[in-house]
Amino acid sequence: MLLENQVIHNEYYKEDLAFIHDVGFADYALKSAPGLLEILKQNQIGEGLVVDLGCGSGLWALELTKAHYQVLGVDLSKSLIAIARQRVPEAEFRIGSLFQADIPPCNAVTSIGECLNYLFDSNNNHQTLIQLFSGIYRALTPGGVFIFDMAEPGQVLQETPTQGFTEGDDWIVLVEKAENREQKTLTRRIITFRKVGGHYRRDDEVHHLQLYDATEVAQELSAIGFQVQMMPSYGHYSLPKAHTAFIARKPTK
Repeated sequence: MLLENQVIHNEYYKEDLAFIHDVGFADYALKSAPGLLEILKQNQIGEGLVVDLGCGSGLWALELTKAHYQVLGVDLSKSLIAIARQRVPEAEFRIGSLFQADIPPCNAVTSIGECLNYLFDSNNNHQTLIQLFSGIYRALTPGGVFIFDMAEPGQVLQETPTQGFTEGDDWIVLVEKAENREQKTLTRRIITFRKVGGHYRRDDEVHHLQLYDATEVAQELSAIGFQVQMMPSYGHYSLPKAHTAFIARKPTK
């Protein structure tokens, strides 16, 4: 596991983007939460530890603690973890790569918001993903579930990059998206402006994502031993285009 006193060479979701993501893009986590809790209920998981990989600012972790689950959250962003620790003091949060996390025995693992697509970790590749799936399978108690979603090819339908912006009371974020169809990768160039005192502060980040075919992911999960279900939504919340949600169950026997 990546420990907090180790150096993270490339910072992502730094202070301003972390703030903007928390206040301006909470819908994904909050609108997914009722459907996610229902999935846990349907699988007779009403208590115990849930490990949230790519926990962000703790929005989903808060909903879990409200429902009386124990929560361990892991995220690479120091700024997002700082927000999460303030929001959900009763949960445990660790700074580190979700691909290198030491996952303890648990009843469920979640990863919400295409976290497994991100290429923040230089060691992240297809084999690393399979190793993560295997580690989660070992950590889950019999009957436990792994719930997550992934982005697929087709994020950008045209050949040229797309551009857009979102703004709040004291911030604005501009995003350019470009997809490499041969390599199945997505690049997001993100520029933020956040009001600090009497001025707006600018910051830039570039995020790279590996896009995966959902049926291939399901086959990999099945080969490990999971019983797999694919869905276009979490309950009533439909995922964005070219995204698929997975429920991977560890058999009871």
